[in-house]
Amino acid sequence: MPTFREAIETGDLAAVDAMLADEVVFRSPVAFKPYAGKAITSAILRAVVEVFEDFRYVREIRDDGGADHALVFEAKVDGLQLTGCDFLHYDAAGKIDDFMVMVRPLKGAQALADRMGERFDAIKAAAARGK
Repeated sequence: MPTFREAIETGDLAAVDAMLADEVVFRSPVAFKPYAGKAITSAILRAVVEVFEDFRYVREIRDDGGADHALVFEAKVDGLQLTGCDFLHYDAAGKIDDFMVMVRPLKGAQALADRMGERFDAIKAAAARGK
């Protein structure tokens, strides 16, 4: 099985889905309330892949125990450059049970919020279908 980074970089979203715990909590950089569950997290990640342009990971940090992992990325949204970080926590079974994303600068985060907001009805529908 690929690593999370490899799965994202190759567009293997089925592998990403397999890495998510059923009870994963997704903490968005642009939403106040976290999203709970594999279906909504997967649907959000599938939409983000469509929104980000020129996405690439530029740095990776792991703790010695392997439960915490940070991946720094760069991307564009609406032509605006942004830098972000995916903070992943793995449970005892090796599944991602906490997924937090942070992005900067504010203008890039706002563009991301706008693009994701436009897709949110479709994201909720996809999560309800389990896709």
